[in-house]
Amino acid sequence: MPLYRDQGVVLRTIKLGEADRIVNIMSQGRGKIRAVAKGVRKSGSRFGARLEPTTHLAFQCYEGRELDVVTQVETIDAFRPLREHYGCLTHAVAMLESVDQVAQEGERNTAVYRMLVNALRTLADNPTPLVATAFFWKLLSLEGVHPQLDECVRCGSTEEPFPAFDLAEGGVLCNDCRVTGRRLDPASLVLMRRMLGGELRRALAEPPGPVADDVEHLAVAALEYHLERRLRSAALL
Repeated sequence: MPLYRDQGVVLRTIKLGEADRIVNIMSQGRGKIRAVAKGVRKSGSRFGARLEPTTHLAFQCYEGRELDVVTQVETIDAFRPLREHYGCLTHAVAMLESVDQVAQEGERNTAVYRMLVNALRTLADNPTPLVATAFFWKLLSLEGVHPQLDECVRCGSTEEPFPAFDLAEGGVLCNDCRVTGRRLDPASLVLMRRMLGGELRRALAEPPGPVADDVEHLAVAALEYHLERRLRSAALL
């Protein structure tokens, strides 16, 4: 069986049998992979504690017919602050779940991998929920669903205000077209533009409150709409 080495972030683990786990990893070179980590639930496991969600690691696997087999693991960054703060952990898990749903097995996606690593690092250093919110919007953009925020997605009008956002059409609506959209506060639109327009640091400085909550709820709704399924972790946000 071919042997390979890579780096990745653990997205999810599933119990298998009495001592094993199936591990979903977003890797740098191979996209999402699913591998069996044998014996990691035993007390004497060499690397069981390293194969936990959010961990950034270097690993070695054998290729299998259906599932690869993890043979070696080395921690690059455990992102320990994320596990010590419940709010940070819930948002980190939501980012992991979104990548697990978006990424395709065996299809390399370096942009998503790098964005996930950077987002986890940023969240560990700056525990604001807006890190996950910005991540959701940028993930949609990387997947080809970049939201239209500067003109009405239905009629093309550039005259503000844009009081609504349409999930199906993926953008803001003007006053004349707002009938079917979700209400969008002007301050929320400003924050979204900062997140997607190169002012992320300024966006992350937004204080907690209704504006931040509104943009987060809309981001989750947009992501769930395009995934065509609910994010289980969204209930924790």
